[in-house]
Amino acid sequence: MSVARVTEIIASSKKSFDDAISTGVDRACKTLQNVEGAWVQDQKVIIKKGKIVEYRVNLKVGVIAISMQKVPVYDKG
Repeated sequence: MSVARVTEIIASSKKSFDDAISTGVDRACKTLQNVEGAWVQDQKVIIKKGKIVEYRVNLKVGVIAISMQKVPVYDKG
C-alpha cells in the first residue's frame, strides 16, 4: 500500500506561467524525495504601471512516502 503526501509550493517567474511551473517543479524535485506529480492550484500575475512584471503559480506536489521497514508486533497476552 502506498501513502502520498501533498506539499504546496509557490513559484514565480518574470517570463511566463510555464517558466514558473518549471521553476517550482525543479525546486520540488531537488528538495523532496519521490515526487510523482504536480498540479496547478492557482495562478496570478503581478502588475506594475499597467505591465505584467511577474507570473506566480501555487503548485500542489504529490510525494509518495517511502515505505517503512516492517516492525515485528509482539502479542502482549
